[in-house]
Amino acid sequence: MSDTTSTMTDSTNHSDYSGVVIAIAIVVLIVKISLFCWCINKFKANGGFRSYNQTGTPVKKFMTLTMDKFLNDMEREKPIRFTDQQLRIATDNYTYLLGSGGFGAVYKGSFSDGTIIAVKVLRGSSDKRIDEQFMAEVGTIGKVHHLNLVRLYGFCFERHLRALVYEYMVNGALEKYLFHESTILSFEKLHEISIGTARGIAYLHEECQQRIIHYDIKPGNILLDRNFCPKVADFGLAKLCNRDHTHISMTGGRGTPGYAAPELWMPFPVTHKCDVYSFGILLFEIIGRRRNHNDNLPESQAWFPKWAWEKFDSEQVGEVITACGIEDKDREIAERIVKVAFSCVQYRPGARPVMSAVVKMLEGSVEVPKPPNPFQHLIGWVPPTQPVHASQADTDTTICSDSSALLAKSVPVLATPVVTKCEIELASV
Repeated sequence: MSDTTSTMTDSTNHSDYSGVVIAIAIVVLIVKISLFCWCINKFKANGGFRSYNQTGTPVKKFMTLTMDKFLNDMEREKPIRFTDQQLRIATDNYTYLLGSGGFGAVYKGSFSDGTIIAVKVLRGSSDKRIDEQFMAEVGTIGKVHHLNLVRLYGFCFERHLRALVYEYMVNGALEKYLFHESTILSFEKLHEISIGTARGIAYLHEECQQRIIHYDIKPGNILLDRNFCPKVADFGLAKLCNRDHTHISMTGGRGTPGYAAPELWMPFPVTHKCDVYSFGILLFEIIGRRRNHNDNLPESQAWFPKWAWEKFDSEQVGEVITACGIEDKDREIAERIVKVAFSCVQYRPGARPVMSAVVKMLEGSVEVPKPPNPFQHLIGWVPPTQPVHASQADTDTTICSDSSALLAKSVPVLATPVVTKCEIELASV
């Protein structure tokens, strides 16, 4: 009996001991879980891996550097505002002048990371004109990104300084390679430049949220990077246009004489097709590698587009190709460019193609339809005996640089007025 009682007591004690052990184990487990959860929450509250940036572990450093680069890239997607002092440091107090004109001056500079920049310091006859150009450039090119558009890094807007900071284009403007015999590009490269330029304009017209009209397409505003990739530049005259509004009211002339579409100089509605016309004029200069208007040539050839049409219309376009020094291997492409140019410079804006179609025609992916005579309106026209007065152009007219071609005197005022450099400057005051 005694043995039985003792056995029951030991069993009970063992059971109680096991229960205590289990209870303690549960309590320890709960404490560990609680402590683990607290550590996780503390880790997240301190920024996760970022709080361990200084521990030296490669994985954690890589994650931090990747995030920093991502944030920096996001910041660079929009133009940065610079101070006058920052630009003075970047340009070494504006030491290296790249060029100047009616808009102001452009200086070469660099960022601390070695990125070379071009700083355009805006100047003008009045603060109003300077601010208008500033808003035009920042408000248009500052909103978009494209391979064939010059990139705006930032700007400076201070009391005594309005400046724009652009990417530096090491090979300069296209006009240098068209009008100077010492710097010649192959026809194949010129063809690529024409396609790239067309793509940039097509993006402005058809792919931006708001259509952007440039108004001043010409060789001087097509810049080339180190690989001769073309980038449309100088948006000082550009305007945003809602796609619902097919026409824009103009108060007067805009653009560069010789390149500006006829409607820009008349009291008629203006559309984005004015850029198409200017691009067509540009194509003629690419084909001819000469200024469209040259008084030193025979009268029949003084204005290249009209002479080229006469040859084309009489099925003698081969004479144009030969006269331009284009090799036989490039003949087919050259004839295609000539036909596209005639399509672009049609007198009526509605008859001109859209730029996306121009790109396809230049690439050869679609056939170029035979263009009608773009100079029909000139038949029977007699040149005026009196020059155009400055009063016929208003303050929207740009100042022509010495490199800007003026239109031939054989072209009537209703097409594009013949305005001398002096008259344009007077009209711009």
